[in-house]
Amino acid sequence: MPSGARMPHQGAPMGPPGPPYGGSPAVRPGLPSPVMEPSRKRPAPSQQVQQQQQQQQQQQQHAKRRKMADKILPQRQKRKLRLYISNTFNPARPDADDSDGSIASWELRVEGKLLDDPGKQKKKFSSFFKSLVIELDKDLYGPDNHLVEWHRTPTTQETDGFQVKRPGDVSVRCTLLLMLEYQPPQFKLDPRLARLLGIHTQTRSCIIQALWQYVKTNKLQDSHDKEYINCDKYFQQIFDCPRLKFSEIPQRLTNLLLPPDPIVINHVISVDPNDQKKTACYDIDVEVDDPLKSQMSSFLLSTANQQEIASLDNKIHETIESINQLKIQRDFMLSFSRDPKGYIQDWLKSQSRDLKLMTDVVGNPEEERRAAFYHEPWSQEAVSRYFYCKIQQRRQELEQALAVRNT
Repeated sequence: MPSGARMPHQGAPMGPPGPPYGGSPAVRPGLPSPVMEPSRKRPAPSQQVQQQQQQQQQQQQHAKRRKMADKILPQRQKRKLRLYISNTFNPARPDADDSDGSIASWELRVEGKLLDDPGKQKKKFSSFFKSLVIELDKDLYGPDNHLVEWHRTPTTQETDGFQVKRPGDVSVRCTLLLMLEYQPPQFKLDPRLARLLGIHTQTRSCIIQALWQYVKTNKLQDSHDKEYINCDKYFQQIFDCPRLKFSEIPQRLTNLLLPPDPIVINHVISVDPNDQKKTACYDIDVEVDDPLKSQMSSFLLSTANQQEIASLDNKIHETIESINQLKIQRDFMLSFSRDPKGYIQDWLKSQSRDLKLMTDVVGNPEEERRAAFYHEPWSQEAVSRYFYCKIQQRRQELEQALAVRNT
């Protein structure tokens, strides 16, 4: 394993991170105006069938034109990163020619690897971290030399491990602070907000989604002005206001989101020769991309593959339609085999209702053809309105005829 880069003594400080049926109104004599206003006539059967076919074609085309971005790619998954911490001790040699050999020193090694990594290109140990800080005993190395820091920069070269070498012939207690590199970035929630949402550390989008879920569950959205949230007592304590806009949430969250807690490991750098072969191991949960994601992404971005996928989508759609049609036929045959007479009667009633919807006007022709139907209390008013409309229509026609003669 390569030794990696020697860590600098100092570095930059860590920071926070289809329309309804329509037609001409057909007014039936004897009905009051509120009943006569709705459109009674429906399109001809051929027109109705054409409209249904057009709607089905539009739905099929919409289903076929699904974007490749709608395809579900494998998400990030959690894996185990095994961390190895070990040290070696070099005692002083009086007969050494160089100055390094004449002074006792120890060397601390921090390295690790991803367990069961299926990827072809193994990820370097440092690629999982945003920063690493080693805090040595301040009494032994002084206030200016007790911190060893490494921070990620745009030009950082990844390494499989880190080495720290210092003079000394006594065991040293040290603390390792490791800050994971989250993609996308994650934040630690304010304790009050964390208790309310049940989230400790999460991405900004997940936090906003959890807030929206809380608003919906507790019905805090203003019923008259949907843009506003009426804060309950918990929201008022956190956001310090009785009412706020949805658009204000991202800005107000800024002061409530903190950098994630680092991983803290306490370790003893031993100078005892009997402890030189001991290595401390720790398993850390890290998020890595599914190895299939890059392959699927490149596959979906290819033009030739997109055509192939669209063709397969069409075949799937046609197969599903064929299965649905066969299921309808099978259900018809099974129902008919169980009770032929009852099924035929139900089928005739269904056909009669469909025929009425397609060809007849709204109403009940069987009831309306009887004389008792026209002896209802509303019939006199309906007849009066009918004749009034006819008189007004005839009067307008006479006035227009007289106006033409006078001119």
